[in-house]
Amino acid sequence: MTCQTCSLFVLSVIMIYFGRFGNSLSLAQLQNDIDQLKSDFNSSNSDVADGGPIFTDKLINWTERNEKRIILSQIVSMYLEMLENTDKSKAHIRHLSEELYTLKNSLPDGLKKMKDLMDLSKLQMSDLKIQRKAVNELFSVLQKLVETSASLKRKRSQFQRKCKC
Repeated sequence: MTCQTCSLFVLSVIMIYFGRFGNSLSLAQLQNDIDQLKSDFNSSNSDVADGGPIFTDKLINWTERNEKRIILSQIVSMYLEMLENTDKSKAHIRHLSEELYTLKNSLPDGLKKMKDLMDLSKLQMSDLKIQRKAVNELFSVLQKLVETSASLKRKRSQFQRKCKC
């Protein structure tokens, strides 16, 4: 996948999952804005292909709609951070930023969920106090897992009854 196709693909996936596809958003206009942005960043440089894609390969592992919304909200935030340091007097940058802000605002909880995941990854599980707290919460966590598992089994069972496969 070329860099140009890759950028449009990521933005298209973001728009679809955020429910903005087709609402006033023109893919042709976005493609034009992205082409201008590529020119600004000299993204045709040969080093762009080094190491493969940075966003699109991450989307493969996130399969459920709600999961994808979490990772996409983080990707949108990263694009906004990148555009924050660019020349906002350019129309294409303003337009892309506006569309990305609109997308970001349509899912305010995505960043909170991502922050929760990052906070969990920072827990020092070798700390005795954290271990004690974790042990105290273990039964509740297992209950949630059992409830979730049972709910998924029910949904699969109901689907198989409806589906005359």
